[in-house]
Amino acid sequence: MLVRPLAFDSMGVRSMATYVETRDVSLLIDPGVALAPRRFGLPPHDVERERLRSLARVIEEHARRARILVVTHYHYDHHDLGKRMPLDVYDGKLVFVKHPEENINRSQAVVRAPRFLKAIEGRPERLEYADGSYLRVGDTEILFSEAVPHGADSRLGYVVQVAVREGDETFLFTSDVEGPALREQMKFALEVNPTVAYVDGPMTYMLGFKYPEEVLRASIENLIALISETDLRTLVLDHHFARDLGCWEHLSEVVSAARERGVKLILAAQEAGEDVNMLEARRRELYGRT
Repeated sequence: MLVRPLAFDSMGVRSMATYVETRDVSLLIDPGVALAPRRFGLPPHDVERERLRSLARVIEEHARRARILVVTHYHYDHHDLGKRMPLDVYDGKLVFVKHPEENINRSQAVVRAPRFLKAIEGRPERLEYADGSYLRVGDTEILFSEAVPHGADSRLGYVVQVAVREGDETFLFTSDVEGPALREQMKFALEVNPTVAYVDGPMTYMLGFKYPEEVLRASIENLIALISETDLRTLVLDHHFARDLGCWEHLSEVVSAARERGVKLILAAQEAGEDVNMLEARRRELYGRT
């Protein structure tokens, strides 16, 4: 199984776009990319804008190659309305989307989901609701969780987690769990028993503001459980986690647990063989205001 991180926060943009290919099928999870409109009171720097354009092209290339496209929820860093890549990437594809009416918050149900589904109307060969779904293609299994909260509560809505299994390899994609901090987010993760996991880790850049200490504590304990109670070999933490230049300072216990179990623990940029470049977290530096 090939798992390739295409665009992540440690690579300079807001995204979790991931390409997966087995002997039987190829899929792209969350073909979207965005920038923080404001960070440290500053708009995106030109360096960020160029990185956005570059990685949007990478996502488009892999979206065309993929047979299946998955949208785990309707935030704009996880799907695109044709602004950064053409909508014809959905033509003739099997598309799985988060259910647009069930377990969804108001902004996504009333605005974002309908707008997206209208934009791609008539393009996919088939469109399915991902929540709790299962698909087998040859010897490859694709499993979707039931909807789980985006973070420690449901104020930002719900997301669908994804697992791809081929032989003795299982890839887990958690989407935006901001931890994970909750039992229902961990349930699917432990059930699928991943060997490789891409996890939206703790939102430490909001610690003490929109991300309470107790949520960080729960996330640390759950990440240790994921490491110690599964066959995990590689754990990629990124997305919200990679918006904090000091992110690893909060996870010393997780780092120790991974080292003890021989689990590779890295950011997506490192997994892709690139230098880590958290451009959003470096925005003041980019503007010369450090």
